Amino acid sequence: MNKVLKLLVLLPAVLFLVTGIRWLVAPAGVAPEFGVVLGHGVGLSSQVGDMSGFFLTLGICMLVALVTGRRTWYYPPVLLLSITALGRIVAWLFHDATLAVDLIAPEVVVSIILLVASRRLPDEA
Repeated sequence: MNKVLKLLVLLPAVLFLVTGIRWLVAPAGVAPEFGVVLGHGVGLSSQVGDMSGFFLTLGICMLVALVTGRRTWYYPPVLLLSITALGRIVAWLFHDATLAVDLIAPEVVVSIILLVASRRLPDEA
C-alpha cells in the first residue's frame, strides 16, 4: 500500500516540476492550459516568476518529503494547493470568474493524497 501511495505522490510531483520548468522555458505553451493570457513587461515577469515558483516549490517539497521521510515537507504543498483551490472558489463567488472545477478537483485530490501520505509514509516516529 505504501508503494502505491509513494507513486501517487511521485507522479504529481514530477508533473509539477515539469510544469514549473515549462513556465521558465516556454510560458506561451503552458499559459493556455491555465486559461492565462501572457502579459508584457513586469506583468509577464510576475506571471513567469510566480507560476514557476509555485509549481517548482510544489514538486520540490513533495520530492523532499519522499526522499527524507520527514512529515513536515508534505505540509507546504498541501497549503499551496488548498489555498489555491479556495482562491479559485472565492474568484468564482465574488469576482465573476468561471468555476474552474477541472483545476480545483486535482488540487483537492492531491492535497488529500499528501495529507494521507504525511500520516503513513514518514520515517520519523
